[in-house]
Amino acid sequence: MDAHKEEAPEPVAASPAPEGGHALPDAAVDMRNAALAVIAVLACVFALRWAAQVFIPLMMSLLLTYALSPAVERLARWHVSRWIGAAVVLLALLGAIGFTGYRLAGSAGALLDALPVAAQKLRMHVQASHRPGDVSALNTVQKAAAHLEQAAEGAAEPPRRGVQRVTIERPRFNVRDYLWTGTMGLVSMALQLTLVTFMTYFALASGTMFRRKLVRISGDSFSRKKITVQVLDDIVGHVERYLLVQILTSAIVGVATGLVFWAFGLENAAVWGIVAGVTNLIPYLGSLVVMVGSGLLALLQFDSYEMALLIAGSSLAIHTLVGQLLVPWLTSRTSRMNPVAVFVGVIFWGWLWGVPGLLLGIPIMMVIKAICDHVEDLQPVGELLSD
Repeated sequence: MDAHKEEAPEPVAASPAPEGGHALPDAAVDMRNAALAVIAVLACVFALRWAAQVFIPLMMSLLLTYALSPAVERLARWHVSRWIGAAVVLLALLGAIGFTGYRLAGSAGALLDALPVAAQKLRMHVQASHRPGDVSALNTVQKAAAHLEQAAEGAAEPPRRGVQRVTIERPRFNVRDYLWTGTMGLVSMALQLTLVTFMTYFALASGTMFRRKLVRISGDSFSRKKITVQVLDDIVGHVERYLLVQILTSAIVGVATGLVFWAFGLENAAVWGIVAGVTNLIPYLGSLVVMVGSGLLALLQFDSYEMALLIAGSSLAIHTLVGQLLVPWLTSRTSRMNPVAVFVGVIFWGWLWGVPGLLLGIPIMMVIKAICDHVEDLQPVGELLSD
């Protein structure tokens, strides 16, 4: 009889009970783990925002390292020391930037001086487009508010005797304070650029030292070392291809914008080409800046809405064609990410770090995706980010 008896099902293993307490159900353990994960994410976000002055130069130096490492590797294959090769590459880059800025400083200054004048002229054109007899809704609201304010002042009780009236005056504009704020901003920017330069130099000169150290500390098992090598290879490959695509497309956008503006007769077309190429590295915002600025300058120069719309539209068309046709084709062999996830990520990093966050958002998302694709517990996040 005992042989024909069905075996009783084994009891489900419960969560280990803390000392002196009862075992927690699985749902409570899952809720606790989820809460700890949320707290950890919020702590990381707070740390990234609080220490932005440290993380932004670090990420900028990493991008520059990935962008300049092929040149340093080429010099190393020519039996040039990495320390000397890194110095030569960085000095060449800084010299090219300085020479370009020196040659175009006058045109860039004239361009910046003309932007406020163009904005004022646009305002005058808009105001002049209304006939004298017409009253806009905004003017009507302003007049009504003025009448209400006059009525309230007339109905107000006269001040009583013995009561002192307090008047709050706005502080006067102090040129010294303005100059001091601007100077401190320039000093802070110069310090960050210096920090980025030195960090990039040491990273380029060290070569694969940090890569070897990461593999060494990843663990004793061969599988852990293999996963670490795969993650590092994916990160390097994705970021290098992304930078190559961005540099190529920015050069195409800059040359095309400069040539089109020169054909239309817009002043400082070369400066506009450089501005378009540099701002193309900033997703979404760069094209908007060039479109609005070039439209304002065209209105000031040609005094024509048609020319202003034509130049602004041509700038938008160049960015759209390059961004929608050329970039997907060039990135067809890279790891494509979900456009919605990329857009949300760019907004998040822009909120966190401002304009540098817009520039660094996509590379950071690529690094996160490369890590999540190789870690089993984080693969759902990688799948969410994938195309």
